[in-house]
Amino acid sequence: MLKHRLITALILIPLVIAALFLLPPLGFALVTLAVCMLAAWEWGQLAGFAARSQRIWLAIICGFLLALMMLSVPAYHHSVHPLQISGPLWLSLVWWLTALLLVLFYPGSAALWRNSRPLRLFFGLLTIVPFFWGMVALRQLGYEQNPFIGAWWLLYVMLLVWGADSGAYIFGKLFGKHKLAPKVSPGKTWEGLFGGLVTSAVISWLFGRYVPLNVAPVTLLFCSVMAVLASVLGDLTESMFKREAGIKDSGHLIPGHGGILDRIDSLTAAVPVFACLMLLVF
Repeated sequence: MLKHRLITALILIPLVIAALFLLPPLGFALVTLAVCMLAAWEWGQLAGFAARSQRIWLAIICGFLLALMMLSVPAYHHSVHPLQISGPLWLSLVWWLTALLLVLFYPGSAALWRNSRPLRLFFGLLTIVPFFWGMVALRQLGYEQNPFIGAWWLLYVMLLVWGADSGAYIFGKLFGKHKLAPKVSPGKTWEGLFGGLVTSAVISWLFGRYVPLNVAPVTLLFCSVMAVLASVLGDLTESMFKREAGIKDSGHLIPGHGGILDRIDSLTAAVPVFACLMLLVF
């Protein structure tokens, strides 16, 4: 299993970085749209759709919705302020605060949505649509002045989340004693969370020192901490939905890593929260 995970990671990481820096905004948006369609396909299982045909339709409808939203934004408009972009980003803050309450009060909170397929589908939209626009908004940031500014920002957020995840795993294995959310994900500990924050702080310092992000250090620190905490919440939220669905992995598309949602669950929360704070709040 570990061998498969390492091989897959060595293949996927260069592909992700290449997509960030080599694809134009439209090409990157289309690749992100395809990833979101695969995520919607997997979310169908979390929402209670057992039939393959139902989940295919769910993926198609999700892709159609995102495409319509893209087409409604003028091609020359690279601002984050159109309602099609800013609306989902603001909504992401509301959703992840709500998800925090659902996780904190689980399993009691599950009584509110456990038997409601439409509500679980709605939760999926609140997860996938803001993630899409967070990715797109950050990638097109400052594109007219420098086509790589947005790519550096996205790489920063991804490294922040991956670093926090790795730091949490290592610190949790070495020092983990106090469970973070035992009813949702028994393997996560407070020591692991602290280790993840320390690791992400080092990454943030290195990026701020050697990469021209051009942002006030205090702003970067606050947005980064919020993004890391959101990434943990995104992981816990998906674990909660998988626990209710009675499944271990959201899918089997990535050898050794499970499904698409299993790989991007942290990013689905971190990216839109970071984008909203950085681009709309600050």
